[in-house]
Amino acid sequence: MATTTTHLTIDDFERLPAEEAGNYELVDGELVPVSGNNPNNNAIRDLLIERIRPFVLEHGLGKAYAEQEYDFNGNVHAPDVSFFRPDKRPLLNSFKRVQRFVPDLAIEVVSPNDTFAEVLRKKDRYRRCGTEEVWLISPDSREVLVYSARGDRILREDAVLATDLIPGFEIPVKMLFEADAD
Repeated sequence: MATTTTHLTIDDFERLPAEEAGNYELVDGELVPVSGNNPNNNAIRDLLIERIRPFVLEHGLGKAYAEQEYDFNGNVHAPDVSFFRPDKRPLLNSFKRVQRFVPDLAIEVVSPNDTFAEVLRKKDRYRRCGTEEVWLISPDSREVLVYSARGDRILREDAVLATDLIPGFEIPVKMLFEADAD
């Protein structure tokens, strides 16, 4: 007996109750579970939000969110941290779970259950859909992989993390891995 698969659209996903959509992303029409964060990953995400959000607000550079869902060409992903510039502000719909645009910067803190291939596929999708820069933060290797049109690079603990997208913002890479989860 053949089985049929129902492919969900973003509108279908948007209509799902929060308890059904929570901890899932929409990938190629299918609900895909996302690995939960541990306290260490949460501490890194929270540190970035605590540093980036007030900086961009103070300087009128845009908006920063934690785990906001976006439409990546019919797929729904929620980067751990995202940032977009003021020109995208009119696109923000505060009443929708999934924003119908992509952020300028997407930051993913790699979870212990993530595979390298999965994280790279997500990064590739972000970039293909128009996200200008992607940071992949690896607590295991204590590195930040930065992907952008200006060139890809790997930053280690002795480096400072900065981006042209948020002029003047910087944070020592080492600080990310010293974020205390207690």
